[in-house]
Amino acid sequence: MAQKPSIPKGTRDFSPSEMAKRNYIFDTIREVYALYGFQQIETPSMETLQTLMGKYGEEGDKLLFKILNSGDFTNKVTDEELLGRQPLKLAARLCEKGLRYDLTVPFARYVVMHREQLQLPFKRYQIQPVWRADRPQKGRYREFYQCDADIVGSDSLLNEVELMQIVDTVFAKFGIRVAIKINNRKILSGIAEVIGEADKIVDITVAIDKLDKIGLEGVNAELAESGISEEAISKLQPIISLSGTNEEKLATIAQVLENSEIGLKGVEEVKTILDLLSFCQLKNTIELDLTLARGLNYYTGAIFEVKALDVQIGSITGGGRYDNLTGIFGMPGLSGVGISFGADRIFDVLNTLNLYPEETEESTRLLFINFGDKETAYCMPIATKCRAAGVSCEIYPDKSKMKKQMSYANAKGIRFVALAGDNEMAAGKVTLKNMESGEQQLLTAEELLEVVSK
Repeated sequence: MAQKPSIPKGTRDFSPSEMAKRNYIFDTIREVYALYGFQQIETPSMETLQTLMGKYGEEGDKLLFKILNSGDFTNKVTDEELLGRQPLKLAARLCEKGLRYDLTVPFARYVVMHREQLQLPFKRYQIQPVWRADRPQKGRYREFYQCDADIVGSDSLLNEVELMQIVDTVFAKFGIRVAIKINNRKILSGIAEVIGEADKIVDITVAIDKLDKIGLEGVNAELAESGISEEAISKLQPIISLSGTNEEKLATIAQVLENSEIGLKGVEEVKTILDLLSFCQLKNTIELDLTLARGLNYYTGAIFEVKALDVQIGSITGGGRYDNLTGIFGMPGLSGVGISFGADRIFDVLNTLNLYPEETEESTRLLFINFGDKETAYCMPIATKCRAAGVSCEIYPDKSKMKKQMSYANAKGIRFVALAGDNEMAAGKVTLKNMESGEQQLLTAEELLEVVSK
């Protein structure tokens, strides 16, 4: 017996019903992006490893899916190198390309390559899949979609404010209650400075970013393993555990960072963003969270993360400012800020809370029953007229038993069924059945169209 096929762990198939729900997510996000003047681009699924490596930190580099070179990919590698079993060195020889890890680095590469054609500031959005060689678990996949929006070529904090408005608007449209968390990498740099571990900023941010996953003890253990002193870890505790209103947290952290120029700059940026957002009548709460670090090394200013309040799942949106990203590709001095909606996690949240609109899954609104060639020829002009008016409809392709055709309509959730036999054709009409109520009406083509269009 042939082995049953399977798909790689961390990937998923999506049925027509699920795709209808996913398209509802993509379309909603796309519509909100367009309201704020963002334009869509796409980039290739694969990038050169030269583009990808070194942009996500050491942990990110390990999670890159690398693609073996075409043809005899071992022809430039010696037997000694193969037997040495050093995966990173071998990958550099065997692979020139990798699947994109996110959409931000490919976007930075795009900006540098097309800078002569771009009007700055450039506001782009991008909805495409990304891949990470992560350990699959609930809410974490190896292949998943990101829905990014970025603004490059402007230092203004109004961009951060606008992105937070977009986040708030999208989740309000979905009906998902969220907490929007904000912090600033300059504040984190200031904290590292005042506890005497300025050169350990990456280790500190990577560790405290895991607070929700591994708890305070786990974070402290990871900090110690990174070589951070007990005294510094002790100084970090009240900062990590800081509570109160946004204003109270800002006042406290400003006192802690009074001798750190970069730290106070971060406090001022957060205060400006929160003050401007107070005029925007957000529907969701925005919270200063000093434990928010965002693991990616390229963030340099404000950072954001969104958590669903009614479902236990990881962050469903994140982002931040990156002042130096395009400099890696030879275009220094171009600041950018962006957000990314995690479509797959949003999909899981909407499913858990059953928040999809009723019409989301409706693919066909009207089915014409097939009684034979003569009847089908009679129905075809009516079906054409319905489609021209924007009503999705089908003619059942085979002359099958009525029960089978009705079962097909029920299985697909088709709301209306049209029947045209000898009596209907003689009268120039069709019988329309509402599959929900069971009501039947004898109608002209124009009357049928009016009913099914409502």
